[in-house]
Amino acid sequence: MTFALFPLRTVSALARVAESPGERTFTVSFPVTIVTPAEVPAAAQRPLRQLEDALERAGLELRRFGDEGRDAERVGMLAHVARSSAAVLYALRLTVRRTQEGPEEPADVAAVRAAAEFVQTVRAHNDRVPILLVGDQLTARRVPQSVLSRIDGVVNAYEDTPDFVARKIKREVSHYIGQLAPPFFAALMSYAGDAAYSWHCPGHSGGTAFLKSPVGTLFHDFFGENLLRADVCNAVEDLGQLLDHSGPIADSERLAARTFRADHLFFVTNGTSTSNKIVWNSLVGPGDIVAVDRNCHKSVLHAIILTGAVPIYLMPTRNKAGVIGPIPRREFTAAALQEKIEASPLITDKSRPIRLLTLTQSTYDGIIYRADELKASLDGVVDALHFDEAWLPHAAFHPLYDGMHGVAKDRDRTNRTVVYATQSTHKLLAGLSQASQILVQDTSAGHFDDRVFAQAYRMHTSTSPQYAIIASCDVSAEMMAGKRGPALVEETITEAMEFRRTIIRVGTECDDWWFGVWGPDTPPRTGLPERAEWELTAGAGWHGFDQVDDGFTMLDPIKVTLTTPGLTVHGEFSAPGAPSIPGVVLARYLAEHGVVVEKTGLYSLFVLFTIGITKGRWSSLVAELHRFKSAYDGNATIERLMPGFVTTFPGYAGRGLRDICEDLHATYRDADLAELTTAIYTEPVEQVVLPADAWTAMAAGRVEHVPVEKAAGRVTAVLLTPYPPGIPLLVPGERISASVVRFLRHEQILAHRWPGFTGITHGVVEEDDGSHRTIACLV
Repeated sequence: MTFALFPLRTVSALARVAESPGERTFTVSFPVTIVTPAEVPAAAQRPLRQLEDALERAGLELRRFGDEGRDAERVGMLAHVARSSAAVLYALRLTVRRTQEGPEEPADVAAVRAAAEFVQTVRAHNDRVPILLVGDQLTARRVPQSVLSRIDGVVNAYEDTPDFVARKIKREVSHYIGQLAPPFFAALMSYAGDAAYSWHCPGHSGGTAFLKSPVGTLFHDFFGENLLRADVCNAVEDLGQLLDHSGPIADSERLAARTFRADHLFFVTNGTSTSNKIVWNSLVGPGDIVAVDRNCHKSVLHAIILTGAVPIYLMPTRNKAGVIGPIPRREFTAAALQEKIEASPLITDKSRPIRLLTLTQSTYDGIIYRADELKASLDGVVDALHFDEAWLPHAAFHPLYDGMHGVAKDRDRTNRTVVYATQSTHKLLAGLSQASQILVQDTSAGHFDDRVFAQAYRMHTSTSPQYAIIASCDVSAEMMAGKRGPALVEETITEAMEFRRTIIRVGTECDDWWFGVWGPDTPPRTGLPERAEWELTAGAGWHGFDQVDDGFTMLDPIKVTLTTPGLTVHGEFSAPGAPSIPGVVLARYLAEHGVVVEKTGLYSLFVLFTIGITKGRWSSLVAELHRFKSAYDGNATIERLMPGFVTTFPGYAGRGLRDICEDLHATYRDADLAELTTAIYTEPVEQVVLPADAWTAMAAGRVEHVPVEKAAGRVTAVLLTPYPPGIPLLVPGERISASVVRFLRHEQILAHRWPGFTGITHGVVEEDDGSHRTIACLV
């Protein structure tokens, strides 16, 4: 059976629902959806029309869900109904009145089966929205228990007046809408709507100050009054305190902890960079030994500097296409960790325990580890285990990731090692930018010290947090509760897989060249991926990594690396004349055409699938790739394709797209950038002084700014971080190697020869006169 949405008729009134008796009302735009399958005859439409009129008189907005459309659209449309309705009325017409025992007529059996299928699908996406069956012969005897147990009521025509039924439905709507918002968001909406004058900061006083200026009025109109009225400070006690985890904030954190299966969960409003520092400052002090993923986020390295810790590094593999691979399993053994301690020139007491181990889970490119195995093997080896899951907040909600995320209190607990996970809800879920959270799984013996943690939390949390970010933490967690989270994640995985399959299919149909996707060659089927296909194995050639342990890591299919012609994962450049498209050229083209990607590699783009991705969005990307291919094949002029880019960089005017790609490709190939960018991240690093000591020396002015070409052998006082990919290359206190200098000099050559098509390295400073670039090095 198929359905299609269309407006019933224009209705100006929206549902106005009281939050609770005696409180103000607020307006919502969720309509009541009336579903009429094709089996409902015209005669049965009269009581439905009477009910519709009564619902309108009750002030409810209506829409009809009819029997038009195609099968392929059905699941998405039912998901839309489930998520956007204030209530769902399903018209179930049983054509035969049964007066005695006996089998149902085939038409009735089909109608009940269709209703059961509809209810099951809606419930898979929303386990709360009221669903009522509407008919004229419906009884619990004729409707199966599998349906009755999932609905909120049955309405038979002519048993009650339409107006009474409408009031009953409005009550269901009121209850549903009233409990939609989680505690903090509900309290914030209530406060913002109370129309009370504020005599506290911020100084714009609910947005009023902006209205005293033309540009301020523009700002006010752009962001809207609700956001500005909800921008308050911690003087509003009714909202609770983020610093103390009290009131509605604490209530929402407890609910979120239940949703994410954590013992404790704390909202953070300054991003996972701050979440990481909170975890570290609650555990680590000067001289403590810490084990860190070498390709970790720079916030972890900042935490090393802040705490005065002594780091040992876990070294991941890397392929020649620039994709960061997994850390070998052996690196996590007690023996291997002790070997690193013994080899460190910075550790004098080799018997000290490892205070904290931090692992990037997942990497930028989507590599994730079997977390359950690591928790078991490292229990008692390290005091605390920290999974930086900035890119993995979705994993707890789908069986594809079973055992691959750090915190899950329904799985085996550690005995001595406390487990932390820090997650960016703003990256893949529905949080505003900087929305983050810290999850804690305590040991069986209760080693987590919440008092110390609270002090570290207060150290890094503003006393003036942005309440809209807190609300988005609250709402994004509520969106994942119950069956809603698994449905959203499964939808995301499905969309990512369909995109991957589309790219692969188009590639097989092209006579010459096309783009690729890094990952296993998945069969051209539909639906969800098989877990085994995405687990990395030593014998698989697609990943290009030299060291891979079977059954230890997998690629998250929603992290899509789109590859361009020109370079293989083994570092082989295409020959002159063959199709070759550096990733930065494609990225510039896409950006000018309204498509902004997450990260760019030498010959790849990172395309992030989140719960907000739609079929239309990724299909538009595929269409834009087709247009790029046509422009490349025809060597279209760059000013026609990217006029904004040429305005900024007029030196490219008159040049063809293919010519630019081939010349830049030749530059990469002649310098063997694939080998060079791999070597700088995988070669041994010499630690000379502690990162904290190097930073202290810089702060005290005991550094000199050394030209890049003379920096080999010197000790850096700053983080050196090339963008792209944004992974730190050297940490303060480490010696700069000749290959690093070679890379930085080549970066400078590229910048002069190919302006607009190159990256930068943070930590390298170009002098004011532009004559040379320098690095702050220890004296």
